[in-house]
Amino acid sequence: MHPALPLPLSTPNRNLVRLTIVRGITWTGFLAAIIFGIEVIGFQLRVVPVICVIVAMGLINVATWWRLGRPRAVTDTEYLLHLLADVAGLTLLFYFTGGSTNPFITYYLVPITIAAATLPWRFAWLIASAAMAGYTFLMLFFEPVPQLSHGIIAGSISLHVLGMWLNFGLSAGLVTFFIYKMAHALRGRDQALSRTREAALRNEQVLAVATQAAGTAHELGTPLSTMAVLLNEMREDAHDNPQLSADIDLLRQQVDTCKSRLQHLVANADRRRLAEPELRPAGEWLAQVVQRWLVLRPDVSHQLDIAERRGMPTLAVDATLEQALTNLLNNAADANPEKIAVSLDWNSDEIIIDIRDHGPGVAMSIADQLGDTFISTKSKGMGIGLFLTHATINRFGGGVSLYNHEEGGTLTEVKLPRPDTSQG
Repeated sequence: MHPALPLPLSTPNRNLVRLTIVRGITWTGFLAAIIFGIEVIGFQLRVVPVICVIVAMGLINVATWWRLGRPRAVTDTEYLLHLLADVAGLTLLFYFTGGSTNPFITYYLVPITIAAATLPWRFAWLIASAAMAGYTFLMLFFEPVPQLSHGIIAGSISLHVLGMWLNFGLSAGLVTFFIYKMAHALRGRDQALSRTREAALRNEQVLAVATQAAGTAHELGTPLSTMAVLLNEMREDAHDNPQLSADIDLLRQQVDTCKSRLQHLVANADRRRLAEPELRPAGEWLAQVVQRWLVLRPDVSHQLDIAERRGMPTLAVDATLEQALTNLLNNAADANPEKIAVSLDWNSDEIIIDIRDHGPGVAMSIADQLGDTFISTKSKGMGIGLFLTHATINRFGGGVSLYNHEEGGTLTEVKLPRPDTSQG
């Protein structure tokens, strides 16, 4: 059986991965721009300290990748230190490359944006304050690069304006990347939490039904025993009436059958709960389920089609899954017992069982709610059978969908995951 889908990895860990990617892109771009400026434009820079700053940030990135491979969660404080390291690295680089006259100075907004999107407000303000302090420092202290202020590329476009344009493109791209990934991760987390809540609610409803069933079984034991005693007495009183005696014997058999069913209810439930699912060839299992169902529904005419191709898949099954499929077959037979078509197909990931009947179909007003609540397609039904069927198949990692067939009737589609047999 497939467990519920796990929640996404912790948000700080994912954010640190993205920050490492952003840092790698940023400093690679800075290195390329500096090499271009020195070799092509003729920047007059102190090359050694500039290269040292870039190498130091590269080493921080390598160390961060190594740290992400360790089985330890990233805290907000650790993430804050990484962003502070980025601000410090930017400040050192800008100090040696023109200070506040460097057109890339507004790149400070990238770590500020990332902090605002990922960290508690006090940490975000700390990053903003550090970036503002660095910007203010660079207005007063820096090593000038004359080409950044007076260099002309073409026409009236100065080197400073071109640098600002490049910085805007880089900053916009990185901020968009990071914020999009953050929003995508949050949407995925919300969906996972929603699935978890739905599964918990469904399990509570199943438990409530099971509890009521157990209580009802206990309460029915006494009246059935009373009926058995009275029927024995009535049998003795009616020994002179063969027809009445036969009717009483039939009633006694029915009472004994009910008592036997109730006695096995709890025991069977315990065995099913403790038993591990059994791997069976899907085609063989489905054929046996249909044959046992036909014994209960001799009025049905049916057709069973199993895909004829190599590689018959196995299926993890137990008694509850068989009962769930029997419930769906009974629903089809109740709609119209004629020409019920059952088919089996599969792909690399799923096993697909289709049940087609020629009944009136499913009302669109309740189609989306079937199986989620106690809603029935039958006038006298309570919807419990279909609800429990959905819960059972969902427990196996599958799903049930009901469609109105284009040629009339209802198509019930059951999808079950193929078990992973690579691990023993």
